[in-house]
Amino acid sequence: MTRPSWEEYFMSIAHRVAMRSTCLRRKVGCIIVLDKRIVSTGYNGAPSGLPHCEEVGCLREDRGVASGERHELCRGLHAEQNAIIQAALHGTAVGGGVLFCTHKPCILCTKMLINAGIRRVYYAEGYSDTLAEEMAREADMELEHLPWEGD
Repeated sequence: MTRPSWEEYFMSIAHRVAMRSTCLRRKVGCIIVLDKRIVSTGYNGAPSGLPHCEEVGCLREDRGVASGERHELCRGLHAEQNAIIQAALHGTAVGGGVLFCTHKPCILCTKMLINAGIRRVYYAEGYSDTLAEEMAREADMELEHLPWEGD
């Protein structure tokens, strides 16, 4: 067995984090890393203490909302949002950090990552979001596709 690179290692952990997701449509997980140390994790799901979609159903599915549209019509937070919130909740700085995510961040998450000071994002799967890509470029935040082949 070949020893994984740091990037492969951290991406594998992001995929493990995604296993905690309670979203019925897409399981997403991410981690924020500073100096090769994990400082926060996040997965998509409802706010703490509230019923999850797997318990009450998917609002987006019920309303026929397409992927990548109308983000506000969802009970859940995105994995990236939860990772930033968890860091803030516990007083952990993420500025200058690197995000490893199972999926490419949407425009909402991209804006939050920029303001949180994330400098680079590795993602395994994605979809085209030209505004997110443009804003990341303007902010000098690097987006790098890191294909994932699983364990």
